Formats: sequence, C-alpha cells, structure tokens
Amino acid sequence: MQAPDTVEIRRLRVNALIGVPDDERAVPQTLWLTVRLVPSQGFDYRADDLARTVDYHAVALEIQALASARPRRLIETLAVETAEMLLGNHPLQRVSVTVEKHILPDTECVAVHVERRR
Repeated sequence: MQAPDTVEIRRLRVNALIGVPDDERAVPQTLWLTVRLVPSQGFDYRADDLARTVDYHAVALEIQALASARPRRLIETLAVETAEMLLGNHPLQRVSVTVEKHILPDTECVAVHVERRR
C-alpha cells in the first residue's frame, strides 16, 4: 500500500510557559514541534494551487500562537491541543505531533508524540 501524501513541518521553534513546578513556568522555554499533516485529498488533487492545499506558513503561525497563549504543565497537553486545533482548522484526515523539550541532563531531549484522525 502506498504511503499517504504528507506535509511535514520539522522542529518548529515555539516559546511556551511550560513545566510542572511553578518556577519552571515563570520563564518562557523553547520547545520544538514536528507536525505531519495528511490532507483529506492527495497532492494530485491540488493542481499547483495554494488555495487547495494546507498552507504550512499559516499552520506554523497557529502553532506558535497556541503554544504561547497560556501556561501549561505538560508537553503532552500541548501536543494534544495542537493536534486537535489542526484537525479543526484544516482539511486533514490525520495529524501527528511531536513536542521536544530540552530539560533533562545527559539527554538530547524529552519528546512526546500523538496521532489523531478525523
């Protein structure tokens, strides 16, 4: 079976007030989000027309606004909210979101991953 046509935004930098302890949420932290968007229609349907595809610039701006909109304790919460927002705002059949946080010593990052379908 052929893999679905996918738009991917890799490691979008966002600033967020996030963390379990209050003092960690006091200062914005940089997170990185990777989103994989499977449009409702394949790329053949798009006919080289931006109005018929997922505007990844708009998606990036939406994600950055969501991340900075309010404090959260968990990166898991941001991942779920991002997936739900993207499914609600764009013609997608599936979305996956990975959120990376550079917080633990001796690690590259801690990451969570969610997938949602329409």
